[in-house]
Amino acid sequence: MPPTTRLSTQLAGVNMHSPLVLAAGTAGTLDEMGDVLNLSQIGGVVTKSITRLPRKGNASPRITFTRAGMLNAIGLANPGLDVFLENIAPRIASTPTTVIGSVAGDSIEDYVTIASELDQVKGLKLIELNVSCPNVHSGLEFGADPGALTELVSAVSSQLHSTKLFVKLSPITVGTPHTIVDLAKVAVEAGAHGLTLTNTVPAMGIDVRTRKPILSNITGGLSGPAIHPIVVRLVHLVYSQFAQEAKIPIMAVGGVTRWEDAAEFILAGASSVQIGAGSFANPRAVIKISKGLDRWVHRMNAESFSDLIGTVIV
Repeated sequence: MPPTTRLSTQLAGVNMHSPLVLAAGTAGTLDEMGDVLNLSQIGGVVTKSITRLPRKGNASPRITFTRAGMLNAIGLANPGLDVFLENIAPRIASTPTTVIGSVAGDSIEDYVTIASELDQVKGLKLIELNVSCPNVHSGLEFGADPGALTELVSAVSSQLHSTKLFVKLSPITVGTPHTIVDLAKVAVEAGAHGLTLTNTVPAMGIDVRTRKPILSNITGGLSGPAIHPIVVRLVHLVYSQFAQEAKIPIMAVGGVTRWEDAAEFILAGASSVQIGAGSFANPRAVIKISKGLDRWVHRMNAESFSDLIGTVIV
């Protein structure tokens, strides 16, 4: 059963029949989740983050589960731009949901090359920049350095003609003088049409029997229910202090396993909700979440979930 019109929305001018989206790195390279669910019943799917050259990713073990989520250090494993364009991109136009292309790189040149190629792919509507990648020139993440972020987003946005640009920010700005609101403003002023909040939280696990890190990479990214309240706060801050007035849409991602989690994000200010680690636990979770969210909108006497965006009472 497809979502009702109560869940229909527009994201940066792109029509979607649901605000629920499968997050990058959790749904295969493109449409693999179509084997277990009808993709026409969800709002969209984000591709794996594509890099210019193929990446095998980090050695195993590179994923583990915690008591309240998942810890991973996949290392952006993906087939690379050329293989993606030749073997995967031609299927995008026939994928029965909105496709968002995720882009990662080590340099601004990498990002520009990939994004400009994806901009020409038939059926691709949105591009999401994963700016939690270290800049090879400075060692800092692009998303933690306002100067590098400005240069990166400006360079990419100037090359896009058919797609809208979202920037996916990191949740951690501790140790820098910049808040996530500052970085959100920088991204939009440089040309982003929307924001994705947020990437995983840097974390680590140790095997107490061997005294060795659980992940081969030592550290990784924490996702799942443990980070959900953190991201709710960040979405609220960015929405209330900047995005609401600027009319910038937010895609929220972090720990959504129930419809209540998605509803929290909407009340905090999100126009769309991505589901990541929750899809590992239950590949069909998005369908259950969609049904619950639709019933919630009805109970709230709202014509559309959009009427509830940012309406938390504080």
